[in-house]
Amino acid sequence: MERPVFRRRGILVSLVIGITGSIASGKSTACQYLQSKGATHCDADKLVHRMYDPEKPAFHRIVKAFGKTVVGDDGFIDRKILGSKVFGNPEEMARLTEAIGDIFAEVSGVMKDWRQSLDPNEIGLMEAVNFIEAGYGQFSDVTWLFAADNELAMSRLMARNNLDQEAAKQRLASQQKWEDRAPAADVVTHNDGTIEQLEQKVELEISQILSKHKTGTLPTSKYMSWYDKKI
Repeated sequence: MERPVFRRRGILVSLVIGITGSIASGKSTACQYLQSKGATHCDADKLVHRMYDPEKPAFHRIVKAFGKTVVGDDGFIDRKILGSKVFGNPEEMARLTEAIGDIFAEVSGVMKDWRQSLDPNEIGLMEAVNFIEAGYGQFSDVTWLFAADNELAMSRLMARNNLDQEAAKQRLASQQKWEDRAPAADVVTHNDGTIEQLEQKVELEISQILSKHKTGTLPTSKYMSWYDKKI
């Protein structure tokens, strides 16, 4: 299978990092920290949400598949209502994915564009819960996985999203375990402490990644061999 080539004739190009992990694992907090340091960030969820704005083809497909009750008073798809219909239900999630359209092309397209639009010393962060499973790691230099204790993640999720325990448990149940994702990740960061402790870990890791990238010693992502075994 032909691979994208990101370094040609010793010329340094922008660094693209995939940020992933289950919900409430700290990946968004890590992205916010790195963005504050100058990194360019794209949240794949928000990118996909724009794919089913009113009057876009996916909007009508979703309404047809799940009914008019998923449309909020503002005319947009109410993601909370839609989420209650698909989280924890693989068949319904598959129906939603099909209705949205070519998510892969949308997300990978952003990473491809970064190779041209970002300067050699800039960093692009693609944040996606399913970064590993979806195949996006083909287009990044590093796949960075965030993990958290399940009970801690549940309490964070309940507080952040104002969910009861059953709803939070349902959302977490729809996520892959970090242990299953780890073989495809170049970096695994455990977020079981404070925000300050997480930021310290992120600062240490990004410094090491950047150092290797700038000296041309950043190894080929582990994701590539993992992905080859999966296809």
